[in-house]
Amino acid sequence: MSIKNREVRLKQRPTGMPEPSHFELVETELPEPGEGEFLARNIWMSVDPYMRGRMTGQKSYVAPFEVGHALDGGCIAKVVTSRHPQFAEGDYVLGQLGWRDYWISNGQGVAKVNPALAPLEAYLGPLGMPGLTAYIGMLRIAEVQQGETVFVSAAAGAVGSVACQIGKIKGCKVLGSAGSDQKVQWLLETAGIDAAFNYKKVGDLAKTIAEHLPEGIDVYYENVGGEHLEAALRNMRDFGRIAVCGMIAQYNEPVPPPGPRSLILIIPRRLKMQGFIVTDHMDMRPQFLHDMAQWLASGQVRWERTVVEGLEHAADAFIGLFRGENIGKMLVRLAPDDET
Repeated sequence: MSIKNREVRLKQRPTGMPEPSHFELVETELPEPGEGEFLARNIWMSVDPYMRGRMTGQKSYVAPFEVGHALDGGCIAKVVTSRHPQFAEGDYVLGQLGWRDYWISNGQGVAKVNPALAPLEAYLGPLGMPGLTAYIGMLRIAEVQQGETVFVSAAAGAVGSVACQIGKIKGCKVLGSAGSDQKVQWLLETAGIDAAFNYKKVGDLAKTIAEHLPEGIDVYYENVGGEHLEAALRNMRDFGRIAVCGMIAQYNEPVPPPGPRSLILIIPRRLKMQGFIVTDHMDMRPQFLHDMAQWLASGQVRWERTVVEGLEHAADAFIGLFRGENIGKMLVRLAPDDET
């Protein structure tokens, strides 16, 4: 017997800001799983800024999405039927086949997750790729040290919020920028960083950073690009480090903007600026899982999620990332656990 399924496909490649018309929800059918396979139903799926680059069709570090085909990305699912010796019905798994209700797998690239350790959705947030990205950027790329000053842009996002709190755990003074007063309040009162500001309400970013960090920046965790990078460069201390995780301000620009005008400061201040891809550093994942589980249990890392209900609203959740509608991790809940 076949299984009725739904999936979100890329209908058209966006130019500029994505719109709902660039996506389509399609009904399909799946066969029963074969020998050595299992059927899983998605409970949670992730939408992430990097997915925007995959919609351009350009060659990058991950294959582009194809027009007319289902999108994919991180997901948490429950095994509902299994003919696989290592995956039993009722197991919870982390996979990469989001943007659909059901999927069939032979187990390759799929990992079991423990719901007793943390809420299931945490494996798409602080215990998943966003948390690992923050961990790698702060500890390996930026090599943050006790007593240093840290500036994080998009500080209330899935990655930035964890990067901020790792900075605090390592004994640093941490400043964050965010796009709303609500996010600033969360950073100060829940994440517990030293200072934060709403960049939409300040006239001069570089001056605002200098007012909060008159001693300058040792580590800048870059998530935004554009004016944020220019302002951070103007405030970097000698031998400062910039870990470049993303530049979300430019993801929807049809033509890359020029700049930053302050890039020349890399030379006299002897700065290190390095981009990185999380999959190049998977050797850190075991230590990350150990550390992050402890930090979550102790309350040293607090996390937030913004939840959109239903696969039919997955495109809205993705677009919401670029409108700044999320605090913490943006997630789509596809099914309550008791319905899987």
